[in-house]
Amino acid sequence: MGLRTFGPGPHRLLRNGLPVGACAVADTARSRRKGLLGTDEVTGALWLTRCPSVHMVGMRYPIDVAVLDKDGTVLRVATLRPWIGMTRPRLRAAVTVEAAAGAFSSWGVEPGDRLAVEYE
Repeated sequence: MGLRTFGPGPHRLLRNGLPVGACAVADTARSRRKGLLGTDEVTGALWLTRCPSVHMVGMRYPIDVAVLDKDGTVLRVATLRPWIGMTRPRLRAAVTVEAAAGAFSSWGVEPGDRLAVEYE
């Protein structure tokens, strides 16, 4: 059985107005609940609307997460480990973006940046 890869999505993730990678959007309760579960790796990013925090229960690999406010400003960036990682709900948090571990560092994503989705 081969690797189950999530992505790349049909849209683009923008950092401060510039494209950094492919992006999929989870904008329904079902797609947010599923997220990256059942996959072995992620290519690009997953934008989870109305999602102020995430957990890693059931995940097989580490991921980067960015917690954003409603305007797309990055409040926190972290790398989470499988099964034990999580982000705690934060005041003003509205969106979580997930990507492969190390992606945000290579894309230069840090608190204070603005992330957005450019729809194709």
